[in-house]
Amino acid sequence: MLLKHGASVVVGDLNPPTITHTSLTFHRTDVTSWSDLTNLFKEAKRSHNSIDHVFANAGITGRADYLAESLDEQGDLLEPSFLNFDINLRAVVNTVTLAIHHMRHQPTGGDVVMTGSASSFQPLCTPDYNSSKHGVLGFMRGLKSLLQLSGIPIRLNVITPGWTETALFPREMIIAAGGSIQTSADVAPSAALLMADRTRSGQVIYSEEARLWEIEEAVLLPAALSTHIPGAQSLDETLISAIKVIEAAAAKEAAQGSTDGESQALKVNLVTFN
Repeated sequence: MLLKHGASVVVGDLNPPTITHTSLTFHRTDVTSWSDLTNLFKEAKRSHNSIDHVFANAGITGRADYLAESLDEQGDLLEPSFLNFDINLRAVVNTVTLAIHHMRHQPTGGDVVMTGSASSFQPLCTPDYNSSKHGVLGFMRGLKSLLQLSGIPIRLNVITPGWTETALFPREMIIAAGGSIQTSADVAPSAALLMADRTRSGQVIYSEEARLWEIEEAVLLPAALSTHIPGAQSLDETLISAIKVIEAAAAKEAAQGSTDGESQALKVNLVTFN
């Protein structure tokens, strides 16, 4: 879809794309490798001078069996696999971190779209997959506020597809289980919309059977805030207010030539916030 609209695309993956195009470049990348991701971004920047959009899309199905009774040679329980977290969450975090590094000083900033899942906000009986996709949503929520607070012109958004026909979830399996199915082409407009519309930041686009809904601002956050005491601040509002208090105190101390006053105590209290 991006190629059809004239974009230059750099793909980082273990396997090359199934299509070729004059505006498409492939760079073999293991997303669990920081050095591979670093080189991917450097190659994109070298080839195109700027990086305007990043799509963090790598993912695998669940890998861990938390009910297994497998033992090591000493007879102790084996640690469950963390491969899903490494690809679905840690690699996304690292991709976004590198995107910010390369985009933050560009005149127009940039945007990042992360791939979550419908399981980012509802139960799915694959605990590692469910947890990692919850983590993608949580990471976007926390980092979006920090970017805004820091004045960094980068937008973060998440897509959360329902059942989608991919190598991870074959069509036959989903249909046999009685689920509804869509194709990756049905999901693509949700990512393209978030890239193209510069008014969208901190949003979550849910897709099912080729239909799209924005659910973060329309459903999820209002539901969370409905549990608060009327008039109370959200967690994010309270922490942002605390940071501003710390910054004001630090500025006051700097002006007075002091370094061990109120802001130091506030910093300690902020670190222990939970």
